[in-house]
Amino acid sequence: MNDKTRTVLAAALAAGSVFAWLASGGKPTPAPQPDGGLSLRGKFVGESASADAATLGSLCEAVASCIEYDGMQDPPRMTTGIQFDDLRVQARELRLKGDSIGKRQPKVRAEMDRYLTEHVGTNGGAVSPEQRATWVAAYREIGRAANDAAR
Repeated sequence: MNDKTRTVLAAALAAGSVFAWLASGGKPTPAPQPDGGLSLRGKFVGESASADAATLGSLCEAVASCIEYDGMQDPPRMTTGIQFDDLRVQARELRLKGDSIGKRQPKVRAEMDRYLTEHVGTNGGAVSPEQRATWVAAYREIGRAANDAAR
C-alpha cells in the first residue's frame, strides 16, 4: 500500500468517525456499568486512587463476610443495623490505623453513603435475616465496585 492510499484510508476512517459521532447526537457513549449497578469508576482520584479502591474493596468484602458469618451463629452477636455499621467503622479504623479513605476520596464516600441509604436504609434497629442478607449484598456490591475501579 502506498502513502497516497494510506492517506485516503485514514481520511475515510476519520470522516466515518465524525459521521458516527454526529449521528449519535454528538454525545459520547457512556461507559458500560458493571453488572451490579453500582459504579465507582472515576470516583477514586489522586496518587492513592488505585490502592484506596483495592483497600476499600477488600474491607467491604471482609465486613460482608463477617456479617454473614455472624448470622449463622446461634444466637448472632450482631442483631442491629447500628452494630453492622459499627463493625465497618471498627474494621476501617483497625485496618487503616485511623486513616480514612473517605477523607481522601469524598466522591466515593458520598456514593457509598447514597448506595447504603438506598439499599439498607437508615434504621439502625433490629434486623431480620432478610435484612441481614441485604446488608451483606450491599457491602459485597460496594466491594465489587471498588475492586472494579481499582483495575
